[in-house]
Amino acid sequence: MSTLKVLMLHGINHNMFGKRDPAQYGTTTLAEIDASLQALGDELDVRIKSFQSNCEGQVCERIHQGYADGVDAVLINAGAWTHYSYGIRDALAILTVPVVEIHMSNIHAREPFRHHSVFAEIVSGQICGFGLDSYLLALRAAVSRVRG
Repeated sequence: MSTLKVLMLHGINHNMFGKRDPAQYGTTTLAEIDASLQALGDELDVRIKSFQSNCEGQVCERIHQGYADGVDAVLINAGAWTHYSYGIRDALAILTVPVVEIHMSNIHAREPFRHHSVFAEIVSGQICGFGLDSYLLALRAAVSRVRG
């Protein structure tokens, strides 16, 4: 079994996790999320590269780079971009590997505009509502999809 390469994409405002709306997102920081993913990645023989940006174009460029690098799977929590970024959607559609959409909160129990994901039709699946565990469940799902 070879080491898998997984790209973790964090979207807009995620650098503020731990400070931003703790009622919805808890107090876990982005660094803690990445550390938890790295720990699980070590256990599963997965190398994780994490990337966060508040600039939509940079996220698209990082997806293109992931394609060029031959990543085995992509995890994405695009935040608010989930609901309207056709640019990120089109970049994700280039990929031929499993893509798992992640949300810390249950987007279906929030404001109506958050119920729709423009990524839903092209991703392997969506995990939401479990806080930090959403990320860990997504990594396990992606690895399972790749390794069968």
